[in-house]
Amino acid sequence: MTRAGGRLEEWMEKLEASVVGTIFRNPENGYSVLTVRAGRGEQTVIGALPELNPGEQAVFTGEWVEHKSYGRQFRCVSCEIQMPTTLLGIERYLASGAIRGVGPSTARQIVSSFGEETMEVLADHPERLTELSGIGPKRAAMIAESFAEQQGARQAIIFLQSYGVPAALAIRISQRYGDRTKAVVQEDPYRLCDELEGVGFRTADRIGLAIGVAADGENRIRCALKYLLREAEAGSGHCYLPEDLLIRQAAGLLQVPEERCAQGLTRLLLDRELTAELPETGDIRRIYLPALYRAEREVARRLWELMEAVRPGAWPMADRSIARFERERGIAFSPRQRETIVQALENGVLVITGGPGTGKTTIITCILSLLGEENDILLCAPTGRAAKRMTEATGAEAKTIHRLLEYSGEEGAFARNAENPLEAGCVIADEASMIDLNLMKALLRAIEPGTRLILVGDADQLPSVGAGNVLGDILESRQVPCARLTDIYRQSEQSRIVLNAHLINRGEMPLLNEKGTDFFFERKLSLSDAADTIVRLMRDRLPKYLRYPEKEAGALAVRNIQVLAPGRKGPCGVENLNRLLQQALNPPSPAAPQLTWGENIFRLGDKVIQTRNNYELVWHRKTGRSWEDGAGIFNGDIGFILEADPGEHTLLVRFDEDRDVLYESADLEDLSLAYCLSVHKSQGSEFPVVVMPVTPGPPMLLTRNLFYTALTRAKSMVVLVGTEETIAAMVRNDHVARRYTTLADRLRDGAGAD
Repeated sequence: MTRAGGRLEEWMEKLEASVVGTIFRNPENGYSVLTVRAGRGEQTVIGALPELNPGEQAVFTGEWVEHKSYGRQFRCVSCEIQMPTTLLGIERYLASGAIRGVGPSTARQIVSSFGEETMEVLADHPERLTELSGIGPKRAAMIAESFAEQQGARQAIIFLQSYGVPAALAIRISQRYGDRTKAVVQEDPYRLCDELEGVGFRTADRIGLAIGVAADGENRIRCALKYLLREAEAGSGHCYLPEDLLIRQAAGLLQVPEERCAQGLTRLLLDRELTAELPETGDIRRIYLPALYRAEREVARRLWELMEAVRPGAWPMADRSIARFERERGIAFSPRQRETIVQALENGVLVITGGPGTGKTTIITCILSLLGEENDILLCAPTGRAAKRMTEATGAEAKTIHRLLEYSGEEGAFARNAENPLEAGCVIADEASMIDLNLMKALLRAIEPGTRLILVGDADQLPSVGAGNVLGDILESRQVPCARLTDIYRQSEQSRIVLNAHLINRGEMPLLNEKGTDFFFERKLSLSDAADTIVRLMRDRLPKYLRYPEKEAGALAVRNIQVLAPGRKGPCGVENLNRLLQQALNPPSPAAPQLTWGENIFRLGDKVIQTRNNYELVWHRKTGRSWEDGAGIFNGDIGFILEADPGEHTLLVRFDEDRDVLYESADLEDLSLAYCLSVHKSQGSEFPVVVMPVTPGPPMLLTRNLFYTALTRAKSMVVLVGTEETIAAMVRNDHVARRYTTLADRLRDGAGAD
């Protein structure tokens, strides 16, 4: 056994061994459990591996881990396959059944006849097999073909791994292209980006440059342009990029002249792989991925159809119905709130926006009471947590938008659509600031003209994680009826969280450390002191202050107290705080099995978050005495690890306190620790207590609307740790990163029709 070299693996070990047999193999992702012989002893090797047969030699690179049930195992991250060299190894390999037409007796016969030349005969002179008794030309040809297929697949995986492609991805690529893998990749590695999910430009480009693709090669430029648009969508929420910006970015990424990038863009537009639109004002074209271009047009068109299908008109007896609701609930609406309710009754589409404590939930409850007398009303929200809060606040069932639309198992496929619309007189969607363009498109497709749509949200919060700025654009267009609520409702007047959120939103400093309130500030000048204070707050001080029972203090703190950070990096960033909080709240223990994936250590009991929509992950939910099955875990879903199996490299995670999901190795890349979340990832959630570092950092992160969004996630208490100077800088920084979208323009133009 030796220490491995290489940039990524220099700290790992190498295990040179021959394969004895396969205990388990998942053909989907290549995850395998092997028994191997190293020296005189047998060992267990686990990891995503190409299919290996008894007798084959391999050099495994990885690390030793201890499994609670199966003992010491070698977790492999890459392997180099070597054909067997001993006669016994060759015979075992051929006898394993890997080669069609060869069983144990034939393997013995072949090795006995050709000895150490056996592998050379199979590869280069298979016609010599006919020299053996019982092997004719047809059988010899079958054996040769099978041997060549297997060697081709192996060599393809080895070829891909030599360029740094992870084993599981190399296996997927090999499965897609078979024995053509090497030829396909060598001809055009950039086609992988379009044909295989999970292959990005940088992976393809690493291969491309290594095999000699010209820096200004057309396929390289085309792939980079599409990559930049996809990154703009996924990373910044843009629906398009201005042509000059896209070309500059491509030239910088590729280090080629802008003229070559412009030529590549022209080809993509001619081939209709991208879409260009020239705005009425200005001479710089907008460049879209076609799906986003079509989505913006469709959303605008369908909103106009809903508005025009229900003509504004008086609602008979509205005042009397509202007054009856007030008497029953013992409340009194303000004139603006009463006007909002009437607008909901009289319009086909209405947006209700306002900050915390302005009465949005009470207004929804009243609308439910009034419209529900004659209509079926459906409630929904983008996330499970937001839907659950909506249910608790209104007393009516709310579903996630995906569940409402009856997601049917394939990415982006919903059973509810234009051909099978929702059966309702009104649909109310909460947390509308979180709804991205594609989700809004899916929701609108399922709503028939004549059905009312009410969008409820806080326009001053951060926009959706996905592409678009749907709520902001609708409000900016001034074409959709809108009710803005600004007055704080009576029940919320005593909450300093609510008051401070509104002060911050107006650009004023929050009130800090008033006695007997729910809003606290701890001054810490250094980043390390702030991080240490946050750990102590979570582990010791807040559980005591909140009077959690000693035996349950740790678990209750993890469930009820959420740390939110503006950014990912630095001592007070998401990544470092997660490491510190995991160590403090769920330290290593013989009773807590764990497994490593990338830079993450996942341990039994950890709080985790899904970081990407995965429409195919299957979940199970116990309902009474039976189990309900479904599919789809979405970006921002938070759960807890119920089981961790390092031997099988799997985790069982429970989301929303009732959905259990088994994560296998290929799915773990979409899971992260969630003791600390970025403010962006917290959208749509509400936590009893929020703790937030307010320490110096990049101005692009420390913005007013990010600060406002973080505070409005807290229900009962906020604790800020850092400096007043940082708080003041965030309050002053009203910069909102621009998103390149055109929904507002299309609504103003009434131009959604295809």
